[in-house]
Formats: sequence, C-alpha cells, structure tokens
Amino acid sequence: MLTAVVAVMGTLAGSLLTGVLQHVLQRAQRVSAEASARRMEGLDAVAALASALADHRRAMSVREEIRLAGGDWSAARTESHLTRSAITGPLLRVQLLLPGLAPAAQSAAQAAYGMREAGTAAELQEAREHAIQASDALVGAAAVTLAA
Repeated sequence: MLTAVVAVMGTLAGSLLTGVLQHVLQRAQRVSAEASARRMEGLDAVAALASALADHRRAMSVREEIRLAGGDWSAARTESHLTRSAITGPLLRVQLLLPGLAPAAQSAAQAAYGMREAGTAAELQEAREHAIQASDALVGAAAVTLAA
C-alpha cells in the first residue's frame, strides 16, 4: 500500500514539474517573440524616419538652391512642404517606440528643417552636411539601442 502511495505521489509530482517547466518555457518564448517584434517595429520606424529625412533634405536642397539663385521656387516649396509633413508620422513612431532615441530623432529632424535658414550656397551646403550627420547619429544610436 505504501509503495502505491509513493508511486502515485511521484507521478503527480512529475506531472506538476512537467507542467511548470512547460509554462516557464512558453512564457520565455512569448517574451522573446514580443521583444523581437518590438525590435522590428523600432527598426521599421527608424528606417522610415531616415528615408523621410533624406527626402526632405533633398527637397530642401533643391528649394534653397533655386531660392538663392533668385528663381521661382514655388513648386520646390510645395514639394518641401510635402516632404516635411512626411517626417511627422515616422518621427512620432520613433519617439513612441524608442523613447531613448527621441532626442536624436528630434535633432535630426530639426537639422533638416534648419536648411531653410541658409543665406548662401556655402551655408546651405554646411546645413545639409549637418543634417546628414544628425541623421547618421540617429542611425548609429538606433543600432546600439536595437542591438541591446
């Protein structure tokens, strides 16, 4: 009789242990999958922002070159307004998904917006280089953040 009780208790303990281990394993897999999905969302957000910033830098460069040359820059201005508004969504996604990157993202956006303040072709080139460096800094910071 005692042998039967020990056998039943051993079976129950084994079943309980197996259940607990399966639960822990499933939870670890779920946490890993969620972290991977968050990283992918963050990567997508940073890529979209970097692309939007590049488009806006290009549009601002064209716009400001025409303006500085004294040409009619109304069409280029319209284009730059479109590319500027295209930054808003990706910038917001980066700030919400990766709050640690918010300052770098905001700095990169401000550097691109600041290209309109150029008074000469040399200042425009300097502002463009500054905007590129700010975007590169954002990408570098994102690489570090997403690799962690």
